[in-house]
Amino acid sequence: MSRLVFFTQTYSSMPCRALPRMAAGLNSVSERGLLLLLVMMFLASTVLPIGAASSPEMTTRNVKGGHDLHQEPHGSGHHNYTKKAFPVLSLDYSHVRIPFEISLWVLLASLMKLGFHLIPRLSSIVPESCLLIVVGLLVGGLIKVVGEDPPVLDSQLFFLCLLPPIILDAGYFLPIRPFTENVGTILMFAVVGTLWNAFFVGGLLYAVCQIEGTNLANVDLLACLLFGSIISAVDPVAVLAVFEEIHINELLHILVFGESLLNDAVTVVLYHLFEEYAGVGSVSVADVCLGVISFLVVALGGILVGTIYGVLAAFTSRFTSHTRVIEPLFVFVYSYMAYLSAEVFHLSGIMALIACGAVMRPYVEANISHKSHTTIKYFLKMWSSVSETLIFIFLGVSTVAGPHSWDWTFVTVTVILCLVARVLGVVGLTYIINKFRIVKLTTKDQFIVAYGGLRGAIAFSLGYLLDRVQFPKRDLFLTAIITVIFFTVFVQGMTIRPLVDLLAVKKKQETKRSINEEIHTQFLDHLLTGIEDICGHYGHHHWKDKLNRFNKKYVKKCLIAGERSKEPQLIAFYHKMEMKQAIELVESGGGVKLPSAVPSTVSMQNIQPKKSPPPAYERALPQISQGREEEIRNILRTNLQKTRQRLRSYNRHTLVA
Repeated sequence: MSRLVFFTQTYSSMPCRALPRMAAGLNSVSERGLLLLLVMMFLASTVLPIGAASSPEMTTRNVKGGHDLHQEPHGSGHHNYTKKAFPVLSLDYSHVRIPFEISLWVLLASLMKLGFHLIPRLSSIVPESCLLIVVGLLVGGLIKVVGEDPPVLDSQLFFLCLLPPIILDAGYFLPIRPFTENVGTILMFAVVGTLWNAFFVGGLLYAVCQIEGTNLANVDLLACLLFGSIISAVDPVAVLAVFEEIHINELLHILVFGESLLNDAVTVVLYHLFEEYAGVGSVSVADVCLGVISFLVVALGGILVGTIYGVLAAFTSRFTSHTRVIEPLFVFVYSYMAYLSAEVFHLSGIMALIACGAVMRPYVEANISHKSHTTIKYFLKMWSSVSETLIFIFLGVSTVAGPHSWDWTFVTVTVILCLVARVLGVVGLTYIINKFRIVKLTTKDQFIVAYGGLRGAIAFSLGYLLDRVQFPKRDLFLTAIITVIFFTVFVQGMTIRPLVDLLAVKKKQETKRSINEEIHTQFLDHLLTGIEDICGHYGHHHWKDKLNRFNKKYVKKCLIAGERSKEPQLIAFYHKMEMKQAIELVESGGGVKLPSAVPSTVSMQNIQPKKSPPPAYERALPQISQGREEEIRNILRTNLQKTRQRLRSYNRHTLVA
């Protein structure tokens, strides 16, 4: 009977970086228990394996007749091998190190988010993004204490893995009507406002650097303008994290958030333009013209790429009625392909994702099942929430990782110029915009828009991509960017909620849409379209009506399967509300028992109590023959269709005497 030999082998360089990262913020009993379990697992795996090789010599296994033989010295006539015990327990952490540490980071982020929402008093005072950055600072400090190098938020990881889920969630659930109604204002803030901020901050910062005694004379103009273009753009991740907690009204939310989405094209063009010509040292008029063309290509190209993939996703969902389980997969894959395809050509990936999500949603939701819709909704919310949490934690960890180059003059002037440029830009642009808006932006609205211009991880990642050889002050730029991010997230993010309450700014009303509201909304749209036609003015409502007609006549027939392509918008909305109310009624109990034979798409009119018959004086309308009905339609069509033509506009100043 063979004996089991227990012996030890020391692993002097076992990577155990993941454990110190778990130590920050674990206060509750469950979190401590989880950490203790992981520690025990590590201790168990570091115990010297049972049955490992005790001889330092190289051994080979040659099984003959069930025996393991040790090779004898060279020159013998036959080979003998010594017996080696089978390893009962062994350790190979390097094999699973990367996915294991990624899982630990995701677990840490989820536990921090869970713990934050378990303390309502804390969540009412401190925004979630601030707490997550603090957790990142603590985790980075612990990693540094144990002698390891804290990980830095890698730009490739950020732009290719963490940012797309957040933008897709925002684009897929983007409120189309408020966005299109305010798209002019949003473009003014996103394009003109971002250009103003970049040149204002970069130009004045260069002037400050040229002052004697600042020791910054070696910072040239193009480097300052590049830094201004990085730090001037409003960050969508930071805006989402703060504005969703204060429940600001829909107008202000769509203005600030829409600006943070659409300024990506301006930031991309300015970044690549100044980075390209920073080494040359001069920019000609031709370069400026090429920059303007590049902006149009980047913005419109991103929208075009997103639209193409959105149409492909909608068309693919037409044929998924027999394979419902993969319906959500097409939404995610096509969206991510749109983002990657835009990045291949240096187009705006953010605008591609926004366009893809907004284009595909109405057609995809008409084709997919209700369960697939629920899966898409909650998976996007979960994915974007985890990405947002990891971004803020990594910002804190990257701050500890360094390296930093602190200069009081440069950092202080940068923070002040960012605030001044934002206020002047919003006030000046609003003065121009209000001349064309029906609903004017008040002083309170302007204050919230200016105060809500938060910076975030996009600026940090763009600064991290700078070449240290081409930009010797890269560390100084990164330190200033981190300072601006911390100032906007902590100071502005923590004080915006009390200021909203103090100024009595209108908040978002959580009301459910009703059939009555939908009917009146469509009625007003048709009414305003008719007024524009009668006046001979091709305005917003006229083109919207043209687009809806084209969509109904051609697009819906190609992208929506079955009879639902011919379904009027009001009926489709009614079916959606009917389904939602039926599900809510069944989930809440409702005091009504539904028979098992009735399908889940039961109509609400079958559940509601029966109404009493109408009184005798309410008589039905007289029946009209089919010929008479067609005659009335011809009369209306012949006389009313003329108003669709371009007519001359008349007023009291142009009337002939």
